[in-house]
Amino acid sequence: MPPPDAPKSPNPSSAPPRRRADAERSRTAILDAAVRLLGERPDAGMAAVATAAGVTRQTVYAHFSSRDDLLTAVVDHMTDLVTAAMDASDPDEGPAPDALLRLLDAAWHASRAHPALLRLEPRPAPPEKDRARHRPIADRITHVLRRGRDEGSFDPHPPLAWQVSAVIALSHAAGEEVNVGRMSATDATAALHSGLLRLLAADGGTAGKP
Repeated sequence: MPPPDAPKSPNPSSAPPRRRADAERSRTAILDAAVRLLGERPDAGMAAVATAAGVTRQTVYAHFSSRDDLLTAVVDHMTDLVTAAMDASDPDEGPAPDALLRLLDAAWHASRAHPALLRLEPRPAPPEKDRARHRPIADRITHVLRRGRDEGSFDPHPPLAWQVSAVIALSHAAGEEVNVGRMSATDATAALHSGLLRLLAADGGTAGKP
């Protein structure tokens, strides 16, 4: 047994988790800084991101091997922010049509919080990875649509996957109309709401409306 005043050796089993936690905090700080900086300056480089994050350029490269890798991570981070906003919209509360509109409005506001990030062009991902990136958003839409079909608010006859794709396509169309200046955000949102409710209605009318 070592004497009472002998220095304690570090616990090997605790070192890796601590290093992983430190590395995760560093990575999160870099991503948060990249979101802020690229939202203002989409052409910012790795050195500028490092300065904004308060780390060295070498630290940024330790986590992201290239600017394309960083941009891809930023896009993935944006997906996380959007899905968190969708979850906070209480998609299980109230009638499904109302929940769907809340869900989409939450996604819209989260994505528009950093409009410059929507124009980032990371290295194209393989189709399967691109689908995986968007699956969390599609899954949340699927959940509300399935609830509406079970409730009788949404038409149960078209394939559910088709309805999900239609909701996403119309949402993208509304966003594009705003991006090119053909519609205001208010008008595009109103058009999206009314169009979706008519498209999804179980009785050929407007879903969730008398």
